[in-house]
Amino acid sequence: MNTTIMKFGGTSVEGATAFKNAARIVCDRQALRPVVVVSAMAGFTDALLDCVRQAFKADSEKRDSEKGAPFIETLEKHFDRHHRVIDALLTDEAPRLRALVDQSRNEISELLHTCAQEIAGEPDNSKVATDVVGNSTNDQHRRRRKFFEDAVASHGERLSAALLAAVLIENGVSSCDVDARRCVITDDEHGCAAPLMNETIRCTREQLQPLVASSCVPVLGGFIGSTQSGETTTLGRGGSDYTAALVGAALEANEIQIWTDVPGVLTADPRLVANARTVPHLSFEEAAELAYFGAKVLHPKTLQPAIERDIPVRICNSRAQESGSTLVVGETTKSPQTVKAIAHKTGVTTVQITSARMLGAYGFLQALFGIFAEHKTAVDVVTTSEVSVSLSLDDTTSLNEIVAKLEMLGSVTVEEKRAILCVVGEGLRTTPGIAARIFSTISDINVSLISQGASKINLTFAVEESRVRETVARLHKEFFEVAESEDARRELNDLSAEVSV
Repeated sequence: MNTTIMKFGGTSVEGATAFKNAARIVCDRQALRPVVVVSAMAGFTDALLDCVRQAFKADSEKRDSEKGAPFIETLEKHFDRHHRVIDALLTDEAPRLRALVDQSRNEISELLHTCAQEIAGEPDNSKVATDVVGNSTNDQHRRRRKFFEDAVASHGERLSAALLAAVLIENGVSSCDVDARRCVITDDEHGCAAPLMNETIRCTREQLQPLVASSCVPVLGGFIGSTQSGETTTLGRGGSDYTAALVGAALEANEIQIWTDVPGVLTADPRLVANARTVPHLSFEEAAELAYFGAKVLHPKTLQPAIERDIPVRICNSRAQESGSTLVVGETTKSPQTVKAIAHKTGVTTVQITSARMLGAYGFLQALFGIFAEHKTAVDVVTTSEVSVSLSLDDTTSLNEIVAKLEMLGSVTVEEKRAILCVVGEGLRTTPGIAARIFSTISDINVSLISQGASKINLTFAVEESRVRETVARLHKEFFEVAESEDARRELNDLSAEVSV
């Protein structure tokens, strides 16, 4: 449709100034025929989810309270934030948006009240019994909690979309907010739903193409969708980026822009490396590896719909547009220092399974990974030897049960408080000496779980979490600061030689 998807994250709509700035960015790019995807205000989703958890854990006195009032009290400051944006930026649209915020508050309160009453065993919880026949009590409890979390959390994105559309209207832009649940159709895995692509493409085109064709800017909340039966779902944390990619794929957009609070993808986490700088170009493969291993600018799922349609993804700074951006495309050239960026992920647990039964046997790995599949636990990095398998986990919710079953296969060692580092760059595996430079730079830091063979563009390993800052800083200095100083010195020597001649 010759359109551009523009996604604004939570920090890009965290208050009146941010909303005004986001609206100005959209206004300046009307010629791109924008479709806007927006997150909830920063911090609002966490507060909404916390309310549901409070309702599930509440004592009987709170459960008997009217309309979930004890649980919604902590949200009042967030509703006030929305009202302050309305007061600062809206005039004609203000009454409608104030009513919408109040309506959202009432709906959330009723959801929390219903949630608490179900857990208390009220008669109106018959849906619990029919919805999860055959599942354990714990699984039933988890499914219902996720159902309510999705329903409550969806209000954050829905309010942001309505607010930004109203701000655009008052700035002279034809705009309207669109309920993303009419576009993104998913399975019923509440909390981390998977889009049904054919239905999502069809519904997205039906909802958005007429608006774009009429020069109206659609604004829809990211992160949320609905099942085919109409139940609200969410795509998991960071899912607003995923929504932008899904919409971009459905509309065959020219570009997907992710507007955030940093100038693109950086060479390292700026909280660990003060002089990290923007990487101007990344391939889809490089960006996917960085996203998965901790570069939080991009959600790991974001890229897949863009890759399949070969749609460029640009990461921009909404607070300082002149500060640079990163363009992610199908292929890029190798950088002079080979390494383009260093990502890391903390809070990792490593598990090692050792068994002589593994030697020369078939079916061992199938049995091992079947245990993780049974408990719906994703495995990140995997390395193997003749008699052992080492792997890393983010989610340790079911670790005790997993370990108990793994011990039937062999001896198990668990190490907590680990960090995974991922060094990324095109040509990493085929460039001599890169691995030697990496490990000589951190020769006094204990390294484990080294993996490179599975990818030509990354080298991954684990260190103790307490040493991750030091590890990242040293590697960044070796591959970016020292290398650039040497390049500058060589250029200066070449220039001096020319002058002397």
